[in-house]
Amino acid sequence: MSTIDLKPQGATHPFERSHSIVIAAPAETVFDYVTNPKSWPEWLPSSHEIDCDDRPMGFGDTFHEHWSTRSGPVSLDWLVIACERPRLWIGLTHMSAIGPIVVQYVCHEVDGGTKFIRTVRNPARPKEASAEIMARIDAEAELGLGSIRKIVEQNN
Repeated sequence: MSTIDLKPQGATHPFERSHSIVIAAPAETVFDYVTNPKSWPEWLPSSHEIDCDDRPMGFGDTFHEHWSTRSGPVSLDWLVIACERPRLWIGLTHMSAIGPIVVQYVCHEVDGGTKFIRTVRNPARPKEASAEIMARIDAEAELGLGSIRKIVEQNN
């Protein structure tokens, strides 16, 4: 009997970035919009095309994303590993250059609507993310959250 070593080889440099925004809409509305990957190209500049049904993705669903980086196009296969509508959604993918990517969405009702929190984790990145990369991640997240708020509030 053989065993599989799930520990990454060599040193890794995990990181996590969270961004949040309050959206004047019910949690269900926000949740259903952001968990439908077909919406991602509307608000996420690096996401160009999604191959899946046009609906929120639930636990165990898979979908394919065509993404762009400064070094060229990337194809990502996603698996939804947690979904508790309208509160929590977690998707997992893997990019050969940087390892696993975990995206987590949390929605909870607050005065004035729903606080939406988007967290991106890269738990086993083979090399440390530069300050420039982190700044680009933060800028894209802020732009994306503003677009989500605008789109959801206009359609609510």
